[in-house]
Amino acid sequence: MAGKATAEDIFIWEGSDKKGAKTKGETNGKSVAMVKAELRRQGINPTRVRKKPKSLFGGAARGKKITSGDIAVFSRQLSVMMQAGVPLVQAFEIAGRGHENPNIQDLLLTIKNDLESGNTLAESLAKHPFYFDELFCNLVQAGEHAGILEDMLDKIATYKEKTEAIKNKVKKAMYYPAGIMIVAFVVTAILMIFVIPEFKSMFSSFGADLPALTQIIINISEVFTEYWYLIFGGLFAAIYVFLQANKRSVKFQHFLQRMMLKAPIFGALLHKAAIARFARTLSTMFAAGVPLVEALQSVAGAAGNVVYSTAIIRMRDDIATGQQLNITMKQQDLFPNMVVQMTAIGEEAGSIDAMLSKVADFYEAEVDDMVDSISSLMEPMIMVVLGGLIGTMVIAMYLPIFKLGEVV
Repeated sequence: MAGKATAEDIFIWEGSDKKGAKTKGETNGKSVAMVKAELRRQGINPTRVRKKPKSLFGGAARGKKITSGDIAVFSRQLSVMMQAGVPLVQAFEIAGRGHENPNIQDLLLTIKNDLESGNTLAESLAKHPFYFDELFCNLVQAGEHAGILEDMLDKIATYKEKTEAIKNKVKKAMYYPAGIMIVAFVVTAILMIFVIPEFKSMFSSFGADLPALTQIIINISEVFTEYWYLIFGGLFAAIYVFLQANKRSVKFQHFLQRMMLKAPIFGALLHKAAIARFARTLSTMFAAGVPLVEALQSVAGAAGNVVYSTAIIRMRDDIATGQQLNITMKQQDLFPNMVVQMTAIGEEAGSIDAMLSKVADFYEAEVDDMVDSISSLMEPMIMVVLGGLIGTMVIAMYLPIFKLGEVV
């Protein structure tokens, strides 16, 4: 049994679900331990996990990793085909055979085989918890029990599309400043290592003291030139350690998520995105007829931030004791008053799903506007940061030339 694996390794697992029924499936994972942890989080008790031999999956031509965006696209495809009257098994056959990614082909055709064996769609999807989480499976199960699978698949597809759109917009806003920092560092390093030493050679023949700013820049350049491998090596090592810690340490992930919520500008964006995700998920599940306590368990898993996940679990426990949803939301001190009041109105009118859907629409629009504002703000910031760095170095290098007349 392999202990560690690459990002593309496939694992075959066997276990039992919450009801004690035996189940099995395949999923991507970094290691056996991480696959087991994820299965337990999905409510499955794994009894056996092993790496799938590459030969069973096409060797080198295995394709790209399956992303949540791929699942969103597939959800819409399945919804459209089901509404057009295509039988469920045939819909999986069409989607599987027609996809370019061998990984998705394998996943969909495996589910198709399970359906042909007599399993329900919810049971077949539950065998692949890395791609179809508890929320997805619960909605499908509710649709199957109520005989409205086509309508439920449309709701699922809409939900997945909207949550993916929010996720991509938040990523766009977060990646922009990271890109600025990388560009600024690269430009500064090039000037420090290759350009400023040329000026230093020229200034050495002046026979006069250099201005303080020029001397500071030259000293920094000497450090860059002499220890560039340590600087770059240390930077890459720090990035690698950060990424590995974020990937492998749950405590570090939780710490980072808490800190990001407190960050200026971006913290407000993440708060609004989390509220939009909460409202959209709970609205979708409540509309599907999932009981509120059970729905909140899935909503907590889909919150995307440990602060909100923890708060939603507390809300679930309070609601189980008889409290109203709006009261438990107010106690968490995370939800704006408008969200709490609209939830209260929805509870009184018996239309929580419709009211939360409106909340989700509002906050999704807020995230859109905020991302656009951040993008607009970042453009002049790029000019200021890069212009300030380069301008300072140019001025520092030309100050001695301006004073050349005094030296002569």
